[in-house]
Amino acid sequence: MSGLPAVGKSALAVELGRRLPACVISVDPIEAAMWRSGSTRSFETGLAAYEVGSTVAAHQLALGFNVIADAANYRNVGREIWERAAAQTLSPIRVIHVMCSDEEVHRNRLAIRQRDIEGFTELTWEEVQQRDAESEAWREDHFVVDSLDPLNTIVAACLAYIGKGRNDTADLPD
Repeated sequence: MSGLPAVGKSALAVELGRRLPACVISVDPIEAAMWRSGSTRSFETGLAAYEVGSTVAAHQLALGFNVIADAANYRNVGREIWERAAAQTLSPIRVIHVMCSDEEVHRNRLAIRQRDIEGFTELTWEEVQQRDAESEAWREDHFVVDSLDPLNTIVAACLAYIGKGRNDTADLPD
């Protein structure tokens, strides 16, 4: 998964995790745990959280499980960490980029977002805009979804993109 904070990545990751099934590895709780343990909030701490998540992902992939990486992945350095985990385990990788085409909706989602991640401070709109400005174009194949669409519609499109056709999802809950 990739996309700016509060576009709807986590909701999509959770629903895809249920439907596939797949392990959902979220970077924000990992980073918050690092902060609670005394690490300083920094870009390097964020990368370290990606490395921890990627290590867990590689282990799960090696065991034969599907994995969803729930992280912003707005810069190539972070993306490469997940790509390395897939390559180490000879696992295919499918990138889903979540965006929100309505700035007002996006801002509102950020303003009302309340997650139960101890020690995690939500970003301001200005910080989200800064991340947007720092975002790097994808070099790899990726699938873009707009979180303004209904979640079930997005999930169905994502399942098709990652290779689960209609016949494979007939018994999955809506």
